Amino acid sequence: MARILLTTTSFQDTPGPHLERLAASGHEVVRERGPLAEKRMLELAGGFDAFLCGDDGITRAVIEKSLPRLRIIAKYGIGLDKIDVAFATERKIPVTYTPGVNHTTVAEHAFGLLLTLVKDLHFHIAETRAGRWTRHTGHEIAGKTLGIVGLGRIGKEMAIRANAFGMTSVGYDTFWDADFAARHQVRRCAALDELFAASDVVSLHTNLTRETREMVNAASLERFKPGALLINCGRGELVATTAVAAALQSGRLGGYGADVLDAEPPPPDHPLLSAPRCIVTPHIGSRTYESVERQAGMALENLLLFLDGKAPLAQANPF
Repeated sequence: MARILLTTTSFQDTPGPHLERLAASGHEVVRERGPLAEKRMLELAGGFDAFLCGDDGITRAVIEKSLPRLRIIAKYGIGLDKIDVAFATERKIPVTYTPGVNHTTVAEHAFGLLLTLVKDLHFHIAETRAGRWTRHTGHEIAGKTLGIVGLGRIGKEMAIRANAFGMTSVGYDTFWDADFAARHQVRRCAALDELFAASDVVSLHTNLTRETREMVNAASLERFKPGALLINCGRGELVATTAVAAALQSGRLGGYGADVLDAEPPPPDHPLLSAPRCIVTPHIGSRTYESVERQAGMALENLLLFLDGKAPLAQANPF
């Protein structure tokens, strides 16, 4: 029997067969409410055979302290930037993840943020709840250009939905699916600056790496169309927070819709919480009953397969 640290709240809070299967597995499960910072992970490290984790700080120090007992890190989700995958690989600790399970719901959420901004829905809802009948004039998205940064599974779903709304799509990615782009009329941009300049709406769907960290910053925001919108359902660190807040204050950026921040949960004085034309949701883009069931099922399957001596469905660091 293995001792498993379970930290992902979506897994714990959403009813479904994943909970029944975990309970029936016979393994000991210790629950924490993540995402956990490195400090808390270090306090817990050393007493577990497996992590079934979300966006917890699983750093080199955490992995080192977890050895020799730790056998597997099973990620619920696809983003691996909070895990030191390179060090885990060095120490022969498999890192599993769940690709292909949340692209529909994240794309739907991104379009929800977009439609909220263009119609000022957040303002109008607050006004009517306060007993006022104040009306702003919004915009249509039909005929506008959507710039998709990262044409992976989620980016592709964005292009499909953009076509349904009558938008034009441009994209940027180092790995380009030419067949998909041709089928769905996505024009490839040779550089990010080209995409920024061409887009009425920029939507970020790329991994967080050294190269993509703060890819939207004070300099790149100058390349945006005046009043363009920015949507971020990727990672908070893809943007320079202070630069985005300043661009919203000046009106250079027409709106920012984000499901992610550089600090989660954010401190009360986080600059984007009070910035104008900014809406932030608490990292719930993939938190639907349908998506949770798929993600939790795959994350648990990866974990149980490994503990049974079999190959996981998806391992980020095969060796």
